[in-house]
Amino acid sequence: MIIYGDRQSGNCYKVQLTADLLALDYQWQDVDILAGDTKQADFLTQNPNGKIPFVVLNDGRTLSESNAIINFLASGSALYPTDRYQQAKIQQWQFFEQYSHEPYIAVARFINKYLGLPQDKMSEYQAKQQGGHKALTVMAEQLSKTPYLTGSNMTTADICLFAYTHVAHEGGFDLAEYPALLTWIDRIQALDNFSAMPSN
Repeated sequence: MIIYGDRQSGNCYKVQLTADLLALDYQWQDVDILAGDTKQADFLTQNPNGKIPFVVLNDGRTLSESNAIINFLASGSALYPTDRYQQAKIQQWQFFEQYSHEPYIAVARFINKYLGLPQDKMSEYQAKQQGGHKALTVMAEQLSKTPYLTGSNMTTADICLFAYTHVAHEGGFDLAEYPALLTWIDRIQALDNFSAMPSN
């Protein structure tokens, strides 16, 4: 399996972390978004949407969209149980991540970390803070009741939301305000086969 991604991207890190937790064999292919790698003809031939992460499976089939990839990789494991209701609860959190979490926390982080918080992006950066804190509050409320987002067991819902939450400070969000989130982050980082997001 080949994983095409940016090691600093939370969406790409989800795939790396899932593969590592499951001890899957893979090759990592670095892709530089800012340098235009995803717009090159050879990349677009395989992945017309031109986004990462992107995975080429052992049999040559391909997958894109981070949450679809991690659910596929984890299918049949404890990270993605076969019970339909549990799968729906996982997907519920994954849709929450895509629509209520990532657009605020990941975008604020991108503006700060990737773009260097330029003056012309300052108002957009500040506008992301309220929505980001709202998402963190929703997560913290659940994690004050259960060890993981869908209950007592780690699933791809946790991987999905861990990716950008544990680096939310890079988007201006102080996680010290959310002790339940910090405990959850520590719990995930203590798992066997856990792999950290590579530093710069």
